[in-house]
Amino acid sequence: MVIRHYDTATAAVGGECIIGGVKRIVLVAGMLVLAACARKNIENKEAIRQAVVEYLSSRQAQTGLDMSTMDVDVVAMTFERDTARATVSFKVKNSDAGMQINYTLDRKADKWVVQPKQENGGGHGVPLPDGSPGGGGALPPGHPSTLPPAPSSKQ
Repeated sequence: MVIRHYDTATAAVGGECIIGGVKRIVLVAGMLVLAACARKNIENKEAIRQAVVEYLSSRQAQTGLDMSTMDVDVVAMTFERDTARATVSFKVKNSDAGMQINYTLDRKADKWVVQPKQENGGGHGVPLPDGSPGGGGALPPGHPSTLPPAPSSKQ
């Protein structure tokens, strides 16, 4: 005849703890769920800034822009699912000269990637107030024309 010890305090039969086994299963299942759902939080200024700097650095041959001479600051950002919209300020180091550009970025794994701008002849900056090449506003006195020179009529 076999006599088994049953401990009601630990719900153990023959030295095996039923509750401990269930706890281990729940713990392992919880870790698997967290690992499957875990995504690095990249909804922050530094992640956006890094994506813009990487994008512009990769295009240095086309733009001639040396990012090491620029101060880059994200001044505004919004997030919607896997898309971010950001306004980024660029200033020449040790200068007040600068501009702001709007970017749209897509989430790719755990980083942002800048969506390339549509080539529409308007450049890569913020649209001018009325959409025209000159912006519709008057230039400061003495400023050169922004329009291409008129064809000459030499014969």
